[in-house]
Amino acid sequence: MLYTFAGGGTLCGLAALVLLIVSTATDFWMQYRYSGSSANQGLWRFCINHKCHTHTITVGESSPLVAAITSRFHAVEPFWDATRAFMLLAVLSCFAGVVLGLSFKFVFLLCVYLHGPFSGFLALLALSIYTGVTVTFFGKRFVDWRFSWSYIIGWVAIILAFAAGVFQLCAYQRTTAEPAPSNTADT
Repeated sequence: MLYTFAGGGTLCGLAALVLLIVSTATDFWMQYRYSGSSANQGLWRFCINHKCHTHTITVGESSPLVAAITSRFHAVEPFWDATRAFMLLAVLSCFAGVVLGLSFKFVFLLCVYLHGPFSGFLALLALSIYTGVTVTFFGKRFVDWRFSWSYIIGWVAIILAFAAGVFQLCAYQRTTAEPAPSNTADT
């Protein structure tokens, strides 16, 4: 039973990693109509009629201090940067958890408490930020809009990351609850 839980945790973690990478890299977080044309956007760029451009939209008013700091470093927009950063950290954390889960059997505790639910929590922060900005700003700007498949698989990845943590936790509890098998030979 131990290997079933550990294997399930590793499988969920690997699936979450793949989905997080695909969600972060693709341009279909939101689809909308712009001047009668179909358009979509992701974390890195937006596309109108299959012509893609980097993000240049400013959301809301920034403080003069934030504007001065971001203009020096050519930052696009704080909410884009926050969403990207949390998604990239979630990918890295999930990758570390999968590698540790596959290679080291004695670090169950580290895999459980650091990488499974932690990567899910980072992705949850990223998707929450994106959801809040999309609903309050883009939802008012574009009449015909919807969340798209990249965004949805991000939420599926969150569920899988938390499930990986639960499975790893169950596997860890099994190792501490079950007595070690005895190696006494019958003579």
